[in-house]
Amino acid sequence: MTGVDRAFESSYNQNNGAVPCAGMKKGTRVQGGNMQLRLEPVTQENRLAVLSLRAGTGQEGFVETVSACLDEAAQRADWRPVAIYDGTAVVGFAMYGYFWEYPPAGRVWLDRLLIDAARQGRGYGKAAVASLLARLEEEYGPRDIYLSVVDGNTAATRLYEAFGFVFTEERDVHGEHVMRRPAAPVRGS
Repeated sequence: MTGVDRAFESSYNQNNGAVPCAGMKKGTRVQGGNMQLRLEPVTQENRLAVLSLRAGTGQEGFVETVSACLDEAAQRADWRPVAIYDGTAVVGFAMYGYFWEYPPAGRVWLDRLLIDAARQGRGYGKAAVASLLARLEEEYGPRDIYLSVVDGNTAATRLYEAFGFVFTEERDVHGEHVMRRPAAPVRGS
C-alpha cells in the first residue's frame, strides 16, 4: 500500500466514509433545499446507483460514461472513483488520481465529474468541485491540479474558472484542452 493509499484509507475511515464539502456547513441551503454533500468510494454497495447516472441532453460527449470510467479505474489503481452523495442519494460521480509519469514530480488530475441530469441546475456541480478540491489537497497536499475540458463545454469551463483553473496550452491524450489550478499557498509562509 502506497502512502497515498494509506492517506486515502485513513481519511475515509476517520470521516466514516465521507468528506464534507469544503467551505459549506452541513445543511447549507442550495436553491430551496438542504445540501449535505459527501464523497464516498465506489463500492459494490453503491455501484448500481453510480452506473445509473446520466449526462444531460446534449452533454453526452462531454464526459466518458460512468461504466467506461470504472473500467478504466479497474485497469489502473491510480484512479480514485467516487460517488457524490447528497444525504443518502447518489447525485453524481467523479474520478481523480495522482500520476507519476508527468515530469518533474507527477500531476494530480481531477479528471471526471458528472452530476446526474435530473440533479443539474441545483448547485451540485459547484459544491462537488469544492469538495473534490478539498479532498485532493487532503490526500496529496498543496499541488497544482489538472483537468481537461471538451471543446464546447462552456458550462464546465465557467465552473472550473470560478475555482481558479486556467487553460494551459496543452491538450490531453484525447485532444481535450488542459486546465490547471495552481497549488494553494502553504499557510504560514
